[in-house]
Amino acid sequence: MPRETADTLGEFLRARRGQIGPEQAGLPAGPRRRVPGLRREEVAQLAGISPEYYLRLEQGRNLNPSDQILTALATALQLDEDAVAYLHRLAHPAPPVRRPRGRAGTDRAGLQPLLDSWPRTAAYVQGAGGRVVAANRLAVLLCPFFAVGSNPLRAAFLEPEMRSLYPQWDDMTAKAVSGLRAMIDVDEADAELLATIGELTVASERFSTLWTRREVRRRDTGRTRFHHPAVGELDLHYEKLVRPQARELLVLYYADEGSVDAERLDLLGREA
Repeated sequence: MPRETADTLGEFLRARRGQIGPEQAGLPAGPRRRVPGLRREEVAQLAGISPEYYLRLEQGRNLNPSDQILTALATALQLDEDAVAYLHRLAHPAPPVRRPRGRAGTDRAGLQPLLDSWPRTAAYVQGAGGRVVAANRLAVLLCPFFAVGSNPLRAAFLEPEMRSLYPQWDDMTAKAVSGLRAMIDVDEADAELLATIGELTVASERFSTLWTRREVRRRDTGRTRFHHPAVGELDLHYEKLVRPQARELLVLYYADEGSVDAERLDLLGREA
């Protein structure tokens, strides 16, 4: 796999301790602190382990830490539930799973009528490689990069139209990257998705910065604001539903019933 898409336990620990200041951890800042974040010995102190042991973890010389050690490190680094799960995945990766060839996406044709039956919900399906494999009309009207064949992740960072469509672009892109880390297993990820991550690491400074932070947070539900050129502001709910057998992701956008956003979404759906 491309090196820029891989991750190790040591890299994750280094990145996360760099994002926590001593004050956040209840430690005195002290003089002559040349770089932000916690020092190795401070993480070791907070986790109740020796500095030498922690150094071996960061250097990749101890590849089998116990669950007790991982729990202590998670507490020291103030990791949330998703980041804790990611920490355990890095420390104890699951054995590779053989997937039946040709299984992914076998029922895409059957999904399209379902998506089309939701005239007031924008819906599209992403395949394992990140490309859209099915979409309804409202999804494409909401965002042209939700059309079949498009790659919404790539578009988010490389297409200028996405900055104007998403007034909270910084927040949207941060959620996209932290959610991506939470959902994918790099060791089993589709080659096209890994290639996209590698491309964005080089082509987008924003993506590279976010990917390097190694923030991990899964967001299956929430709200997203759009500034649509045809109907103006839209504040929509989103739902992301994983279809594990097909290795696909179903994404839905919808408005609160009776709201101004619902009226504007209906107006968008009547666009020629």
